[in-house]
Amino acid sequence: MNDALFIEIGSAQQQKYGEDCFGDTIYSKKIPEERRIISILSDGLGSGVKANILSSMTTRMAMKFVESNMELMHSSEVMMDALPVCQIRKISYATFSVVDTQLDGKTRIFEMDNPPFMLIRDDKALNVRYREIYSERWKDRTINISQVTNLEEDRIILMSDGVTQAGLGNRLYPLGWQRQGCLDFVLEKIRKNPTISASDLAQAIVQEALNKEVEKKAGDDISCVVLYFRKPRKLLVLTGPPFDEKRDAEFAELVSSYDGKTAVCGGTTANIIERELCLKCEVDKTSFDEHIPMCSTMEGVDLVTEGILTLTDVYRMLKEGIDPDKNNGATRLAKLLLDSDKIDFVVGTKINIAHQDPNLPMELEIRRNIVKKIVRILQDKYLKEITTRYI
Repeated sequence: MNDALFIEIGSAQQQKYGEDCFGDTIYSKKIPEERRIISILSDGLGSGVKANILSSMTTRMAMKFVESNMELMHSSEVMMDALPVCQIRKISYATFSVVDTQLDGKTRIFEMDNPPFMLIRDDKALNVRYREIYSERWKDRTINISQVTNLEEDRIILMSDGVTQAGLGNRLYPLGWQRQGCLDFVLEKIRKNPTISASDLAQAIVQEALNKEVEKKAGDDISCVVLYFRKPRKLLVLTGPPFDEKRDAEFAELVSSYDGKTAVCGGTTANIIERELCLKCEVDKTSFDEHIPMCSTMEGVDLVTEGILTLTDVYRMLKEGIDPDKNNGATRLAKLLLDSDKIDFVVGTKINIAHQDPNLPMELEIRRNIVKKIVRILQDKYLKEITTRYI
C-alpha cells in the first residue's frame, strides 16, 4: 500500500433487546512498529453476560495469537479448548472474524462461522477467493482464510449474524435481511456519499438492521466493523495563546499554511488568528446551546469554538458517545476529530487566569491537561495518529 494511505476503523453495536450488555465483542489494535492494524469481531454463543464472556475471551486470545503470528489452526484449537462449555448445548463456542492488515498493502482475513466479509471497491462488491482449513480436534470447525492487496478507497466490512438475520421470521423478512440485502444497502449508501466515514457507515448498517426488526427490538446482538482505506484526513487544532506574545504571528501562520482542515478553540486564540491574518470572526447562532458557548465563523478556518468548556465536553463525548441531535461546538469538534486521521494539536501555554478560580467546577481543568486526555483517548480508542506541540 502506498504510504500516503490510511486505515480508518469504525464500528457500531446494538445489544439484544432486554439484555444489559453486548454478546458480541469488537477489538482493534494498532502496532506502529510493524505498521500493522488488527481488528476482530467475535460473536459469543447466546446473548447477555455469558455470550459477552465467550466473545471477550475469544477476541483477547485471537489478538494475542494473530499478533504473534502463531499458526492459525493451532491457535483456534487453543481458543476452543479454553472457552467455557455451555451447560445446555454442551459446546464451547464463539465465532470470529479477524482482519490483519499491514501498510505494505497485504491484508489477511480469517473467519470462523461469522457471515462472510464484504470487500467494496469501485462501488462494487468483489468476490475474494479463500481457502478452508479444518481442525482435527474440533470436527465442526472450519476457518476461511482470504488475502487481498488493498487499494485506495477500498472498504472491508465485518458483521455478526445479528445483521444478516435481522427481521428473521417477520412478514417482510421471513429469512432475515440476509447478506445480499445488507450489501445492496451498503452500495447504495456509498453511491450517495462516496466519502462516508467508516464510523458513519457502520452505524448506518446497524441502524438499518435494527429497522428490520419487529418494533425495532433487536432479536440478537447486532455488530458491524468497517475498515476504510484512503488518503489521510489531516486536522490542525489550535487552542490557547502562545506563552510569548511575540510568537502570535508564527502561531497564526500555522493556520494559513496548513494542508488540511483547521479548528481554533478558545476566544483569545480566535482573536489572535483574526488579528494576525486580518480575518473577520462572527458568532454562529445556529450552534446555540444552553450549556456550551456558541461557535463562530472565520474565513479559512473550518471550526471556531470556545476553549475549556468545549474541550471538556469533547472528552466526555469521546468516552461516552456523541449525541447526533446536537449541533453545538463540542459536538462539531468531536465529529471533526473522529472524521480525521492525522491530528496536529498546537497548545498555547499562556495561563488563563479565569480558569484558576477555585469556585469553578472541578472538571474544568487547565487546557494542557484536558488536551492530554483527548489525545490519549484518540490514540488508544480511535487509533488516530497524533502530534502535540506546545508553544
